[in-house]
Amino acid sequence: MKLVLAAFIGALFMFLGVLLGALGSHALQEKLSQDSLNSFMIAIRYMMFHGLALLMLSALPFISTSSKEWIALAFVSGTLLFSISILLLSTKQLHGLTVSFLGPITPIGGLLLLLGWGYLSVMLFKAI
Repeated sequence: MKLVLAAFIGALFMFLGVLLGALGSHALQEKLSQDSLNSFMIAIRYMMFHGLALLMLSALPFISTSSKEWIALAFVSGTLLFSISILLLSTKQLHGLTVSFLGPITPIGGLLLLLGWGYLSVMLFKAI
């Protein structure tokens, strides 16, 4: 994944995080159960954390471009699987779609995020 694309996606994750966070705080507060709203906000939090990570990744001067691109791919795919699955699962009482198949997708997204952070940690350790 090209780093400029990763930065664009990071900015998009941040935009969506602010937009969906406002939606969750205002419009959905009375439409979702507290547990569903908590899950919704967790998905947004992870989206925003990884949006920031994608924006900052290209600024690390001591990690190769190919390593940064791999990490970015893990962050983007992990965030999409993790956050989108939780967002859809937590709002199923609103949209009425059958999304129970997404339950096993969430941990796959989490594993991809862990792989990205683990690989970044190894690359930073090597640079010490």
